Amino acid sequence: MTYLEKLRERIGVAGSALCVGIDPRIDRHGSVAELESFCQRVIEETAEFAAAFKPNIAYFEALGVEGYQLLEGLVARMKSTGVPVILDAKRGDIGTTQEHYARAYFDRWDVDAVTLSAYMGYDSVEPFLRHPGKGVYLLAVTSNPGAADLELHELADGRRVFELVGDLASHASSTPAGEGSIGLVLGLTNASPEVIARLPDVPLLVPGLGAQGGDLEALRGKGRKAPALINVSRGILYSDENAALSEKARDYANRIAQIA
Repeated sequence: MTYLEKLRERIGVAGSALCVGIDPRIDRHGSVAELESFCQRVIEETAEFAAAFKPNIAYFEALGVEGYQLLEGLVARMKSTGVPVILDAKRGDIGTTQEHYARAYFDRWDVDAVTLSAYMGYDSVEPFLRHPGKGVYLLAVTSNPGAADLELHELADGRRVFELVGDLASHASSTPAGEGSIGLVLGLTNASPEVIARLPDVPLLVPGLGAQGGDLEALRGKGRKAPALINVSRGILYSDENAALSEKARDYANRIAQIA
């Protein structure tokens, strides 16, 4: 089964394209043990509504060795729910280094997909595409204001830099990972009609809903066939502490389902 097939199947089961971001903040918890317990609750209480989980590796790396051990255990727990796991790592390096990142994430942790920065070229992406059933999301247009500095920059021929990244998706079908294995990251706060029209019809990972203030209406009625996962992190983990995690996940899942 390709990553694209796995993703479509899970979206059908969940009834929504909600991606639950796991970005735990140690300053909100008394200890690593308490943070671990919180993450476990997030996984257990939101899995029913999640089309994917997306742990952000930075929040775990900041804890040192304990953080890596914690993440490895949490990834296994996420996998046990049947929900695909996207590791938000944003790696981008020369091919031999990327081979080792791919081995760590796909062979050792068995995550289903990983976010990458493709600005060192296709040969920095290709090592991840040697793994059947796995996927990658390349940073195309991110949700931060700095996207204008590079990603949205206009080239001499009128195209934008992010379109060069989008061109790399054409390689997917000729790789062991297969069709639909190369997706793109599109920040909801920068998802203008012009930007969306310039993106190939490949899987999208869309951050920016919730705390970052992105508007779901930007995605309505675009006629795209490939699935778009809508990520929510802080909006589920740390907003409205009086509401249950499952309640917040259900609410976002329902809102996302309405724009499909």
